[in-house]
Amino acid sequence: MSNNVATEPNDLGKFFIERANAGDVDGLVALYEPDAVLAFPPGSVATGHAEIRKVYEQFVAAAPVLVPGRQHPQLVSGDVALTACTLDNGEVTVEVARRQPDGSWLWAVDQPTVAS
Repeated sequence: MSNNVATEPNDLGKFFIERANAGDVDGLVALYEPDAVLAFPPGSVATGHAEIRKVYEQFVAAAPVLVPGRQHPQLVSGDVALTACTLDNGEVTVEVARRQPDGSWLWAVDQPTVAS
C-alpha cells in the first residue's frame, strides 16, 4: 500500500506528526473517518470532517513543532484498535481506530489529552 495509507493502527500517530509538522490540514483530516469524534482542544468536541478541519486549521496556524512521543503497543480486536502515545510532556493520547473496507485504518475517536 502507499505511504499515505495506514496499514497498521499505529501508523496513524506517525502520519499525524509528519502532517502536523508539514502544516497539512487535508492530510490530518484524512486520518479520520467521516463521522469521527475529536476531543480537542480540551473541553470541546469536534464531530465529522468539517468540524475536525476547523480545529486543525487553527492548530496548524499556531505552527507547533511536534516530536514523536512513545507509542504504546496497539491493541487490536477484529476491526477495532486502541492506540495510545505518551508525549514528551507526560500527556497521554488515546485513539480508537477502525479497519476500513480496503484494509487500511482510520481514527474513529481521538482523545489527544487524557492524563498528565
